[in-house]
Amino acid sequence: MAYEPFNVLKSNGVPLPIENVDTDQIIPARFLKATERKGFGDNLFRDWRYHQDGTEIKNFVLNDKKYNGKILVGGKNFGSGSSREHAAWAIYDYGFRCVISSFFADIFKNNCLNIGVLPVKVSESFLKGIFEKIYEDPQTTITVDLSSQKVTLGDENMESSFEINAYKKNNLINGYDDIDYLLNMKMEIKGFAKNRPF
Repeated sequence: MAYEPFNVLKSNGVPLPIENVDTDQIIPARFLKATERKGFGDNLFRDWRYHQDGTEIKNFVLNDKKYNGKILVGGKNFGSGSSREHAAWAIYDYGFRCVISSFFADIFKNNCLNIGVLPVKVSESFLKGIFEKIYEDPQTTITVDLSSQKVTLGDENMESSFEINAYKKNNLINGYDDIDYLLNMKMEIKGFAKNRPF
């Protein structure tokens, strides 16, 4: 199992209402030396979180103690720029399991799905409603139900559906990456190969 299975996630949201957040802002290029997925969360949004001397930038959302949770709520066009997988690794390693936005760059979206982060695309009006509720009450609960493909905001019946590829959905629910998926089908593959002519 590559990561913890994803089914229903109930969490507060961390608001980042900035449009066109690219992968170099998510994880700056100078931190791409490692080849394992560990430790990247320490440098998530590094240049927005810290001054050059290493002290915190107080008004950045990840440094604001009133905002916490496993759901990052981003502005439109989240994850644009280079195709680096490390951006998705940094988000996962920091502790986020879901990113909500009104638009994702395709490569970033697929990189997230491959490692257990669910990118949820909603309408711009629904995204605006999420930001408004979080700023009104940082403890507002967001429920992301992968099985039913719905995201619900608080107790006010604000709900939106979202789309996801059936294969990626199955993998997320089971905690599989692509290799896990194939290993889980080992017996079927052996049976198929056994009945093939050589």
